[in-house]
This record gives sequence, C-alpha cells and structure tokens, in this order.
Amino acid sequence: MKRMGVLGLLCASTWSIHRAAIFVVLGMILNLGVVCNGGKTSTFVRQIDRGLDMPLDSDVFKVPPGYNAPQQVHITQGDRHGKGVIVSWVTVDEPGSSTVLYWSANGKQMKAEGKVKTYNFYNYTSGYIHHTTIKKLKTLTHYERNPLEGEMVLFVGDLSYADDYPDHDNVRWDTWGRFTERSVAYQPWIWTAGNHEIDLAPEIVSISLNICFLWKINVLMLLVVLWQGETKSFKPYTHRYHVPYKASGSTAPYWYSIKRASSYIIVLASYSAYGKYTPQYLWLEQELSKVNRSETPWLIVLMHSPWYNSYNYHYMEGESMRVMFEPWFVQYKVDVVFSGHVHAYERSERISNVAYNITNGNCIPVKDQSAPVYITIGDGGNLEGLATSMTEPQPEYSAYREASFGHAIFDIKNRSHAYFGWHRNQDGYAVEADSMMFLNRHFLPLDDSTSA
Repeated sequence: MKRMGVLGLLCASTWSIHRAAIFVVLGMILNLGVVCNGGKTSTFVRQIDRGLDMPLDSDVFKVPPGYNAPQQVHITQGDRHGKGVIVSWVTVDEPGSSTVLYWSANGKQMKAEGKVKTYNFYNYTSGYIHHTTIKKLKTLTHYERNPLEGEMVLFVGDLSYADDYPDHDNVRWDTWGRFTERSVAYQPWIWTAGNHEIDLAPEIVSISLNICFLWKINVLMLLVVLWQGETKSFKPYTHRYHVPYKASGSTAPYWYSIKRASSYIIVLASYSAYGKYTPQYLWLEQELSKVNRSETPWLIVLMHSPWYNSYNYHYMEGESMRVMFEPWFVQYKVDVVFSGHVHAYERSERISNVAYNITNGNCIPVKDQSAPVYITIGDGGNLEGLATSMTEPQPEYSAYREASFGHAIFDIKNRSHAYFGWHRNQDGYAVEADSMMFLNRHFLPLDDSTSA
C-alpha cells in the first residue's frame, strides 16, 4: 500500500476567537543538519530500498462483514464556506440507499439524499459509489465549543498508485479506500489531483473473440472485436472523490477553493491546462481578487508539482506553471504553498523569481517578504521509494531538506501567527525535526525566515 503527500488542517471559525492547526505528512529532519550554501540538509539517512506492498489479505484492507455493508467511507467539505459535508461510500452487492441520516444538537433527525454511480476501467467494474451532500450545517457553535473539531487533512495528490500496477489495477482503489477509512471517515480530507490520478491508458486494449454461424450460407465466422483503451483522464478519481468545485465557480473538479474558518484554501491542477485564457487561468485570476484577508487571514495554496525543488527528481516540472502564476502569489501575498510529487521534504525561504523578462537576465530567485514559503510534502509514503539525490550545493532559497518520510502540523494561532513543525516518521516517537513560526503576510509582513 502506498501514500503520497498528506496535509491536515485544523482551523477556527473566526480568527479573533479561535486557533487553527494544519497537520501535514512530510518527510524531513532538522536535527543533525549541516550548513550548506543554502539552509540545512539533514544528514539522516533512511533505507532507500523500494517498499513492499502489504498483502491484500491484510487486516487493514479487510472488507466489512455483512450483506452490502458500506465501505471506503470518506468525507470532505461540501461547500465553499464550511457548512456542508460530502459523505461518500461504496456498496458492493447492490446500490442500496444513498440516504444519510444526521441529527441536530437538539436531537432532531434529518436526512440528505445523494446519488449513486459506477464506472468501468478495462476489465474492472466498480462497486456502487455513493455521494451525498449534507448542507446548511451550523458550524460556528461547533467550533466555539471545541476548536480542535476544525481539523482537516489537505492531501496534495497521488492516492492509490493503482497506475503502478498492470492494467492500472483498480482493485487498488478499493483497498486504498478501505485502508484510509480509519481517518478520512472522521475528518474531512481536501483533495488535490496528482499525476497518479490521471489514469490515461489508451494502450490497454481489450480483445473480444466471438464465433457465429451464418446458417443461410453455412459459414462459420470468427469475429474479433477490438475495444478502445482507457482514453478518459482521471476516471477513477473523479468517480470516487467528489469536491465542491462548482461552489467556487470552477468549471472542473481539479481546481477549486474553500474557506475553512480563518483560512482560504486554493487547490490548483498541475495536470490541467493553465496557460493564459484557459479556464484554470481565468478562474484563478478572479479567485485571488475575491480573498478578504479580514475574513480569512491565512491564504494557502495546494498543488501537486512543486515550483521550487532542489532534488534531482521531477526537477523544474512545475516551472511553466510558476511562470504563469507566481506574480499573482506575490501580489496577493500567499502565506504558504504545499505541494507533493517529490518523495521527500523541503521547505524554502520566502523567495520569488518574477523579475525575469528574457532580456534582463534576472533569473535567480531572490528573498521576497511578499512571497510564500514553499513546502514540498511528497513524503507520506509510497512504493517507489524516496527521492535521495539532491542538487549540490544546496540553493540559497532552500531553508531545509531531507529525504525521509514524516508528518507535520501547521498550527494557526491567530490572524498573525502560525506555528509549523515537521516530525520524522522514522523515530517512533514525537521528534520535531523542522519548525518555523509563520508571520501572516497581510497582517504582520515581517521577516520570519529561520535563517534571518
């Protein structure tokens, strides 16, 4: 079983009375670091062999007992403002009901009706996939009573890695759904599409052989039917994982935004068109202008492919998107950008590279207090192994990097301060390996660099 990058968010309903925390699965270590031209590169060395799959008959993949028992239950935010929840699950034996029952604080029972769908992928047919949206929830009282209930996970792409198996084995989507249910059924996960969700496989061809007898002319014929391969991108992902993209005016489920208490979260699509005049470009241009920092002080962006990456894996794959969107990130003072893709951890300084115009030669990233911190968080675990080869010397923009697995917390204290800490998974106990006190770019735009 494999996982890529996971980021969790715990937010409060209003910055004046609540704190928020973001939990991030990362891979990095601060202790035992060495000083380079840039920041620090950890000397910790983790075994770099490719991981082994857990057997499919492991308990963590077990099918729940009972006829048509719901499985792969997961929830995500169901609207723009945090007053809705999308509840999703799978039934296997028959469609059954798509009704979700829930209760108000005073015990009144209510219900929401959803829809059910299936899909085919090569020789696989999915179970019955249900999606039901609960609307008009009263979240303010919920957060005031217990701010910790605002927790959510921000997932920066690469879910099941089914495409790493022969014929994009979609059974892996089912086992991954059952494996993650212990978390995603109880706290919202915000989804970002990664390259392993594309699932474009035109080379997978199905051949059907049929023998028929034409009795009028006494001829036996062999009919060979060649079925087209899988040519629709993101088919398993979009059928299984719904997001509230229409609520933010998006035209596709790969880029969208939500408000979560004191944070404004924008999800971008590294593998959808983003050039000028494309739907994603036009949407983001309008979306950033809508952010009200008095209402949502913290501006957070998620994407899969990192813009600033000093590993020799996927190096500069995000460069074209950076050229298109980075000036907006600086203009609107994005606080932090989380990405995955690279199977390691890295945190940047606040830098930008927006001065270059082809002829002036200003093509080196420089420190910029209006720019975000870029955190690569592709270290949640995977079959492909760690990214261990780094560019040397360490670039000046790189504050800390480590080839390891881990997790982190982005703890929003108030409208001006948030504490970020990353923990190494290797230790077996809580060891904070990298940390930074974030100062909000809108309310307190001072130098918060760890090397200042």
